[in-house]
Amino acid sequence: MTKTVELQIEKSRALIKGLRKHLAENGKGTNQQDLSAMEQSIVALTDACGECERLRAELSPKVKYMNELLDKVKAEYASHKPIIKNTYPSERWIYYGLPDKR
Repeated sequence: MTKTVELQIEKSRALIKGLRKHLAENGKGTNQQDLSAMEQSIVALTDACGECERLRAELSPKVKYMNELLDKVKAEYASHKPIIKNTYPSERWIYYGLPDKR
């Protein structure tokens, strides 16, 4: 759980606890239904955050693999590009998919 979410949940639970304790004194603005709804939101946030953490853990290795493949493709491109540039005049580079000219 991220620190921001964890901190907000902690603060919200403390607020609910305080409001429940002094619900009779708080004449307007807050009632039992509001506090129950707030608790349900906290539970939903906790669940959503847990799911995001699970997905993040699942996604991290895939992103790492994708970045490795990207590096490989860039290296292959970089190794083949000079062959065309050193072999043909710049007017013919476009035929090989190299749009840049010097």
